[in-house]
Amino acid sequence: MDSLLREYLPIVIFIAIAFALATVFVVASIVVARQNPDSEKLSPYECGFEPFADARSKFDVRFYLVSILFIIFDLEVAFLFPWAVSLGKIGLFGFWSMIVFLAVLTVGFIYEWKKGALEWE
Repeated sequence: MDSLLREYLPIVIFIAIAFALATVFVVASIVVARQNPDSEKLSPYECGFEPFADARSKFDVRFYLVSILFIIFDLEVAFLFPWAVSLGKIGLFGFWSMIVFLAVLTVGFIYEWKKGALEWE
């Protein structure tokens, strides 16, 4: 048990150093930086424009659909890379498993396309 705990010692030291550095950087920025914000800095927008609409307005559902589709196809690439690297070792079963996975994603993509989720007006 003692040797097992010794193996975790570098990780604990690394976390302690990271925490200490983060604390030093935050304290140093508070001490060194000037802290006198003017009225313009405290306004809701630093760009100089007054707010012209409610910040809590609702987004269109299509925005969420496109973002979900992006996440799905981004995850597809995340699964394709290790599959391609280990294709020689996993054989035909791994190959056909990925083909089925890609077929399911393609059917989902065609369904979204036919439903008009990718159309932006």
